[in-house]
Amino acid sequence: MDTLFQMFSLPLLLISFRYATPLILAALGGVFNERSGVINIALEGMMLFGAFAAVYGSGLTGNPWIGVLYALVGGLVFALILAVVCVTFKADQIVVATGINIFASGLTIYLMQVLFGVSGTSPRAPRLPPVRVLGMRYNPLTFVAIALVPVAWFVLFKTPWGLRIRSIGEHPSAADTLGINVNKYRFICVLISGALAGLAGAHLSIGEYSAFVRDMSQGRGFIALAAMIFGKWHPIGAFGAALLFGYAEAISIRVSFAYIPSELIRAIPYVLTIIVLAGFIGKAIPPKAIGKPYFKGED
Repeated sequence: MDTLFQMFSLPLLLISFRYATPLILAALGGVFNERSGVINIALEGMMLFGAFAAVYGSGLTGNPWIGVLYALVGGLVFALILAVVCVTFKADQIVVATGINIFASGLTIYLMQVLFGVSGTSPRAPRLPPVRVLGMRYNPLTFVAIALVPVAWFVLFKTPWGLRIRSIGEHPSAADTLGINVNKYRFICVLISGALAGLAGAHLSIGEYSAFVRDMSQGRGFIALAAMIFGKWHPIGAFGAALLFGYAEAISIRVSFAYIPSELIRAIPYVLTIIVLAGFIGKAIPPKAIGKPYFKGED
């Protein structure tokens, strides 16, 4: 009974927003690039490098907001790699993104050793100032993530720019005949996803903590992709799905279950991801041109 009370208590529901923040940011980025027709499973690597860049920038300057800027640029750099290789040079998007994830993991470990002389946890850096709302402690990036949901919805569904993005994800050749530069828009959308994934990384390292921990993204980039798919490539749907996964993570960390090993409890968000993908990925209809490089003039 106590366990059920904990699971459905108001504090646990409120704290879910904290755990959902990196998922919301990364999922919104994923909505942009996949709506334009580009698969981005490199959100994990972009988030991880953003987390490292945030700590480095915050520690170097003593200003956590500069750290956030470093994280944003770090995510952009990795997104630029994906955009150049996949959008400009038409390489396989899944293979390249997988390589970026591996590269980000190895690079952050290497830079930890070179810059900090450690391999597990970085030195402490100034963290973002916490804000208390309804008795809960949040960092400012949580409010940024929530505010970006209606902004993303408005851009994608209420502006000509958003209409172009959606059109090139569905029928790029038709968009091309109307004078829309397909690869330009795809390039920009991939950069947007990288910037938001970088911010998600900043939330992990200098928002919730004050240090970078090796591989601290822990699969959240992939969970964000699941949230995006579960939300049917819609900003509001992705937001709701991210909250669901954030709630699952809150349960795994904050709720104690008798007779169940803690290691099994910690697997709840990942098990939920598998269930969601297995149960809904066949029902969710992605943009028709997703994952297909566009060659100008093709039918």
